[in-house]
Amino acid sequence: MKRNQTLSGSIGSASFIGTLLLALVLCLASAARLFAAQAESLDQLYEKAKKEGKITLYAPLSPRTMEVLPPAFMKRFPGITVDHIDATSDKLIARVLAEQKGGRVIADVISGALTYLPQILDLKIVEHVAIPEAAAYPPQLKGDLWVATDTQFYIAGWNTNLVKKGEEPKAYEDLANPKWKDGIMGEPRDYQLLVGFAKRKYHSDEKAIELFKKIAANNVEFHRGHSQLTEFLMAGQRAICFTCYSHHFPVRMKKGAPIQPLMVEGVGEVGGSAMVMKGAPHPNAALLWVRWAVSEEGQKVYAQAGETPAHPKVEPLEKIRPATPYMLTIDDVREFPKYEKIWKEIFQIR
Repeated sequence: MKRNQTLSGSIGSASFIGTLLLALVLCLASAARLFAAQAESLDQLYEKAKKEGKITLYAPLSPRTMEVLPPAFMKRFPGITVDHIDATSDKLIARVLAEQKGGRVIADVISGALTYLPQILDLKIVEHVAIPEAAAYPPQLKGDLWVATDTQFYIAGWNTNLVKKGEEPKAYEDLANPKWKDGIMGEPRDYQLLVGFAKRKYHSDEKAIELFKKIAANNVEFHRGHSQLTEFLMAGQRAICFTCYSHHFPVRMKKGAPIQPLMVEGVGEVGGSAMVMKGAPHPNAALLWVRWAVSEEGQKVYAQAGETPAHPKVEPLEKIRPATPYMLTIDDVREFPKYEKIWKEIFQIR
């Protein structure tokens, strides 16, 4: 009996050791792949990607970015065709899940704005890959599985025909002044502004809530859609917009629009990101896209498309980054429901 127990124990130990050795081999193999990817230049990776010949990109891009970005990539890397599927982040995620349910993976790369990043990561549909170019990015603009490609900023702005010179707001606190009663408008869903002020500017929910309650007392008018909001500001519907996008100002101002942005401060977030899909049909081409998109070279193309590059060393074509940006992080997203509820209560939004 003891002999059988000893034999059984030996077999069990051997099995356990074998499992450990297998795990070690897999870890070493994975580490070797990561090291190789880190050591590989974009041109070396291109030679592998060229054999695949294609990349399928699931990304919500603006019309201008669609005109500029894929053609620039295909010019830089001849022989690789970009098949771009455009839709909102939520629809792209739903499409991926439907495809996976049918046993297919079609996308090579997926992009998502900050709000959708946690959902994409929780679904475990993206691959861990080495992206040497991500080293230049600050922590809030990258993770183990993703890197930001562009950012966007919520700022205030005013109509120069309705706000006299010298009376312009110098900071958000000025919007609490009763003289702006019936003069402010915004987008009803922009609770990110509250999150940024609470977590980055004041480091206090109470102080941020107090400020926005004072702004709300000025009878804020709300309109859905940031483009429409800026158009209303140009038309003089109200004197001030307090949740406009900074990138909506320059192109309109160049055409003579009577508007001016408040660039001293604003709340920023990831506008787009790049991730390699798990089981990507064209893995080398996928990695090439991601690495190029977040490199200084690729980020300059994002700037040419009118986006605000996420790379800290690449400036946008126009001044659309606030002097003091309160950047939201992926961890903040999990608290969005809490702040959305507070925002709606402050402004009595249903």
